[in-house]
Amino acid sequence: MNVSLTRIFLLHCMFSLMAVGGANVLLPELHRHVVDMNGWMSSNEFASLYAIAQAAPGPNVLIVSLIGWKLRGIPGALVATIGMCGPSSILTYGISLLWDRFKTSPWRRAIEQGLAPITIGLVLGSGTLLARAADLSWVSYGVTAVAAIVAYRSRFNPLWLLAAGAALGLTGLLG
Repeated sequence: MNVSLTRIFLLHCMFSLMAVGGANVLLPELHRHVVDMNGWMSSNEFASLYAIAQAAPGPNVLIVSLIGWKLRGIPGALVATIGMCGPSSILTYGISLLWDRFKTSPWRRAIEQGLAPITIGLVLGSGTLLARAADLSWVSYGVTAVAAIVAYRSRFNPLWLLAAGAALGLTGLLG
């Protein structure tokens, strides 16, 4: 498979302008384009790249760098990252100049209140997609559900949940 750098760049430019709430909210759409529509990688490979991106220190946008790297090596990683970060950064800068100017405007409050549920829905969609891609059995779906409930309802450090999941994976119960 030889995906053009231009195609990688334009795809990520489009995603850049849709990333309300960060790169993680785009995971279902990224998955649809990379796995379902174009067949550039399997669902399992996508989930593995996401796991690597989350394990590495740094921003969540690392997933697009890894997708670009998988498709075209280092040039692909650079093009995907620039495509993902460039347009939204330019747009954000322009809006920030106006945002401060209209602090007391009622439409500013309406935009903030409208974006919150959209972002929450996009994050939940991303989590659902990753669970479907990574969970291979009913036991692993159960572990995912329990971890999500514990993370939501407690102040338990999520690193302990990751460690518990890794330990369960080592036992072979999640296969």
